[in-house]
Amino acid sequence: MALKLPGQWVWDSWFVRDGADFHVFYLQASRGLLDPERRHRNVSVGHAVSKDLINWTVLPDALTPSEPGKDSRVFDSWTTWTGSVVKASCLWHMFYTGTSREDNGAVQSIGHATSHDLLTWTKASNHAVLEASEGFYSVLEDSIWTDEAFRDPWVFKLPHDPNNWHMLVTARGRGGEYGQSGVAGHAISQDLESWELQKPLNEVNQGFGEMEVLQFEVVDGVPIILFCCGPQWLDGDRKVDEPGGVYSLVVDANLKDVDFKRAVWFNQPDFYASRLIQDSNGVWNLIGFWNKVDGKFVGELSDPIPVTADPNLGLVAI
Repeated sequence: MALKLPGQWVWDSWFVRDGADFHVFYLQASRGLLDPERRHRNVSVGHAVSKDLINWTVLPDALTPSEPGKDSRVFDSWTTWTGSVVKASCLWHMFYTGTSREDNGAVQSIGHATSHDLLTWTKASNHAVLEASEGFYSVLEDSIWTDEAFRDPWVFKLPHDPNNWHMLVTARGRGGEYGQSGVAGHAISQDLESWELQKPLNEVNQGFGEMEVLQFEVVDGVPIILFCCGPQWLDGDRKVDEPGGVYSLVVDANLKDVDFKRAVWFNQPDFYASRLIQDSNGVWNLIGFWNKVDGKFVGELSDPIPVTADPNLGLVAI
């Protein structure tokens, strides 16, 4: 059955496979908050394991916010949000989003933690490893927004670039119209410790105010960027035919000439922040969380939805 916790809402998630085990890390908050909108600022990172992506065993929580700093800003003293996990040199690396109490949660940035066993995680620093730069991205001081978007790091390697790690980040570009300033932030590293921020993969004014929970995968031979967008961040033209949710974009395998105007909505209402994960048979699946159904927030992960990719249609359900 889907991952549903009796005492917590569950929403954004990220997966990694370790041998026969699938591990999921997810954002969670107590249902005792009563108002699901409060979950974003009362959050920790949960952890569960499965053999089949259907039946889950809950493990000890992975991450919680850090204590506020006495003499300096701690980037994740308020929240630990969405991230990704990779393995290099026998060590697991988690990159995640942090916000700080020192600036009332307005600035989002990227943190780094490591683990030998996927169970116990050690944060690398009280300082972020990557932040938005005003050279490429909209920052708080010059933004029409009330926060500085720079979150949801997805770390991966491109098929033809084995020497570099790449990171995609939910961000906003400079100069975009309200509702069309969403960009895919991009950074490169050789060692997973030092990151060099690049210009966004795309230009502004491509139909989205934000592209959340980005992921790159080659699905059945088709390079895909997966993301989600809420209705409040959709351009007016898209709002006519789409309620927001999960989107896929067929891209060049080297991430050149990315144009989100070609993104295709995945026809599954009330489904959000999905991830692509291959099961033990090599079949690609989407797993996301159920958002609002009949106006009520659900807050649980879905069962796997088998998918493949079409060069013209993007992701399609099997």
